[in-house]
Amino acid sequence: MSYLESPMFLLFLTLAIYAAGVYLFGKYRWIIFNPIILSMVVLICYLLLLDIPYEKYEVSGKYIDIFLQPSIVALAIPLYMQWDKIKKQIVAIFCSQLVGCLVGVVSVVFLAKWLGADEAIINSLAPKSVSTPIALEVSKAVNGIPSITAAAVMVTGIFGSMVGFSILNLTKVTNPMSQGIAMGTSSHAMGTMRAMEVSDKFGAFASVGMIFNGILTAVLAPIVLVWLNSYFL
Repeated sequence: MSYLESPMFLLFLTLAIYAAGVYLFGKYRWIIFNPIILSMVVLICYLLLLDIPYEKYEVSGKYIDIFLQPSIVALAIPLYMQWDKIKKQIVAIFCSQLVGCLVGVVSVVFLAKWLGADEAIINSLAPKSVSTPIALEVSKAVNGIPSITAAAVMVTGIFGSMVGFSILNLTKVTNPMSQGIAMGTSSHAMGTMRAMEVSDKFGAFASVGMIFNGILTAVLAPIVLVWLNSYFL
C-alpha cells in the first residue's frame, strides 16, 4: 500500500483528477466538475481516508510548483500579440484598474465589518482579488492572517472563474478587452486561466488585469485599510 502515498503516485493522481475535471466540466458545465473544486475535494477525501499526512502530499506538489513560474511568464506571449491594442487604451485601462482595485478592497472591508468580523479578519480579506504570493505579502503587511487570506484568494478565484463570464454577459458587457480585464482583475490567475480557455485574446487582456490589480493592490491596500480604520471602522 506504500505506493498509494508515494510522491509519484500522488502527482499522477492530482493530474489525473484535474484532467478528468477539465473533461467533465467541458461536457456538462456543472459547478461540481470545476477542475479545481473536483481536485480539491477528491484529494482531501483521499488523504483523509488513507490517513496520509499532508507533508507527504506536499512533496509531490513541489513538482507542480516548478511549472507555475514558467506558466506565468508564458502569459507574455498572448500579451505581446495584443500589445498594440493595449497601448492605445493604456490610460483607460489604468483608470479602470484603479477603480477596480479600490472597489475590490473597500467592498470586502465594509461587507466583513457589517457581518461582524474583527480587524484581523478584515485585513486578511482585503487582498482577496490578487494572486496568492502578492496577497500573502499584503496580508502580512497589514497584520492579517495568511491562512485566511489564502483561503479567500482561492474562493474568489474559483467563484470568479465559474460565474464571471455569465455575469458579464448578463450585464451586457461583451467587449473582449472589457471581459478579459474584468476577469483578471476580479479573479486573478484563475480568472485568467478561464479567459485563456475562451481565446488567447481574452487571456492576454485578463493577464493585463491581473498584473495591474496585483501592483495596485500591493501599493494601495495598506493605505486604504489605514484610512478606512481611521475614519469609518
